[in-house]
Amino acid sequence: MPVPARPNVVVFYTDQQRWDSTGVHGCPLGLTPSFDRAAIEGTHLFNSFTCQPVCAPSRASLQTGLYATSTGVFRNGIPLRRDLPTLARCFRGAGYRTAYIGKWHLATHPGAPPGPVTEADRGGYEEWLASDRLEHTSEEYHTVLYDGDGNPVRLPGYRVDALADAAIRFIDRQSTARPSQPFFLFLSFLEPHFQNHRDDYPAPDGYAERYQGRWLPSDLAALGGSSHQHFGGYCGMVKRLDEAFGRIRDALKSLDLDERTVVLFTSDHGCHFKTRNDEYKRSCHESSIRVPTLLVGPGFDGGGRVRELVSTVDLPPTLLDAAGIPAPAPMHGRSVVPLLRGEREGWPDHVFVQISEAQIGRAVRTARWKYSVCAPGKEGWDEPAADSYAEEFLYDLRADPCELTNLAGLESHRAVADRLRSLLLGRIREVEGRDAAIASALSRPADQRRVAPEEIAE
Repeated sequence: MPVPARPNVVVFYTDQQRWDSTGVHGCPLGLTPSFDRAAIEGTHLFNSFTCQPVCAPSRASLQTGLYATSTGVFRNGIPLRRDLPTLARCFRGAGYRTAYIGKWHLATHPGAPPGPVTEADRGGYEEWLASDRLEHTSEEYHTVLYDGDGNPVRLPGYRVDALADAAIRFIDRQSTARPSQPFFLFLSFLEPHFQNHRDDYPAPDGYAERYQGRWLPSDLAALGGSSHQHFGGYCGMVKRLDEAFGRIRDALKSLDLDERTVVLFTSDHGCHFKTRNDEYKRSCHESSIRVPTLLVGPGFDGGGRVRELVSTVDLPPTLLDAAGIPAPAPMHGRSVVPLLRGEREGWPDHVFVQISEAQIGRAVRTARWKYSVCAPGKEGWDEPAADSYAEEFLYDLRADPCELTNLAGLESHRAVADRLRSLLLGRIREVEGRDAAIASALSRPADQRRVAPEEIAE
């Protein structure tokens, strides 16, 4: 059988999955044996963060390697610009067969139906079996996608299984019909996102009961939110996703493609279960921005745990680098491949996060500190950015990993906030091309904790 000169690439993309739903991040429920094994065998991006904790903006960033203010998709309901370089266009231009299966959420023109996507709005993908807003065209046991002609296609089984089955059929068909042509497959699930019209997390039958009331992440145990109602179902969805991930890898192995295929597992954002605002995301907190991410396959096997902070915008150039394809100049991120060679010089010591819809917010997260600001009185739905912000949150993640104690305004932490403010203003200027101002939080007496000078820059 002819062997493609470049590796195949598969993206396994979940929706709203917390990083700590995985065993390698401390979850004791055994939800993710397939993810955990791949993280050990491949490269585990231990500190991985979305650059925008809401569906469409994060998805646009993963397709383009650009922050939301550059894609224009700063909130849900804005279609991805047709002129932007995308992963599909880059891989297709390099001779790859490209395919998209699942949830798209990047073609939402005013008045457009929730499911079919015109060819011009597919980001350059050739083969197509997707729904623009899958949560509105399907339920957990009633999966409807749309083919390249815009016709509805009903797929049997639980929704996760239906999409995974479709992906395995594509991989099998491609490896048989075009064995010498590499493929790029983007498989995008809805799970473990909630079912919108019911505000529910519908796991496969019999799965939610396994996990309800057994364990909660520490932030949810402290803050509650809707976690007591929803966490069991959420865990059941994560479990089925992990089983599907294992099936995809099994299919690659059975077709002798595992050693020729790079697989990326990641998610668009996390889930805080109504603990930080009145819904599930759109905040600077770890539960909202930190996601499970790994790469496995040629170039990544044996890469181990990478502790540098990695953003969603770093993933597109990483995939292109793995395939030997030059990344388009506009991409904001950088490939993690040099990190696997020990080339760490110049890698940023922080990630930059843009927040929309609930507010116009900006944040930086370093190894130790989290600093977040918002634009007072501004609607995050109407405008992508602001000129003036105010300090909102400061967290010491070493002392307070659950982010329960807001240090913003404390005199004892003013030097930390000043350093992070300067860092954040620099990123706003670099990424958004604007000079912004940040007002200090109302000063409060010094906390009993003190920050040593050497801790400020951590």
